[in-house]
Amino acid sequence: MVKVARLSHSREIRPKVPQGKGKQDKKVIHPYSRKAAQLAREVHKQDRKEKLKNEKALRLSLIGEKLQWFQNHLDSSKREYTKKEACDLIERYLHRFDGELEQIELHNSIKSRQGRQHNSRETVIRQTIERERLLYEGPGTEIPDLLNAKHLKVFREWNADLKKLPNIKMRKLSARSFVSVKEEEKNGGTEEETMEKKDENVFMMLEVEEHPERHS
Repeated sequence: MVKVARLSHSREIRPKVPQGKGKQDKKVIHPYSRKAAQLAREVHKQDRKEKLKNEKALRLSLIGEKLQWFQNHLDSSKREYTKKEACDLIERYLHRFDGELEQIELHNSIKSRQGRQHNSRETVIRQTIERERLLYEGPGTEIPDLLNAKHLKVFREWNADLKKLPNIKMRKLSARSFVSVKEEEKNGGTEEETMEKKDENVFMMLEVEEHPERHS
């Protein structure tokens, strides 16, 4: 009788486990199920968004560094730049790594027995220079609009805040722009001045035809 009483007592105080809870905790998602496919899509979507976010941040950072270089090398005495002066500044920008490359070459020449040092950095620099040179000699390099006095003033006042990049007006210039400027100088002036000279020549020819005695 005592044993029966103890057994019945133990049954009364034993906590009840909710039906099916233990089974749910141990449930594993099948790798080929719709739930697994949905989770995989969500993970892929998040990874893609994170990748795009990082790429955008890197792109903005590179643009910011580029604009800071141009801002630091502006001539404070200029209210605006000519096309030739802007092209000259781009050429200086394309040669901004010259000093670092010279230091790398000097370091490598001193320690030539140990193999080339800073090889990866040198490779990155030369690839960057080549890419930027092709861009400048092809479709053109995008820089702040230095040819417009109002836009140049806004650029001078920029405080390197990447969020304010949309406020900076940009202009694309190529090596062809520089060539056209040199041709204008070689021909003795701008395109407008050349047209004026042509008009003068035409006027002289008409005058000779009408009054040949004045030019005999």
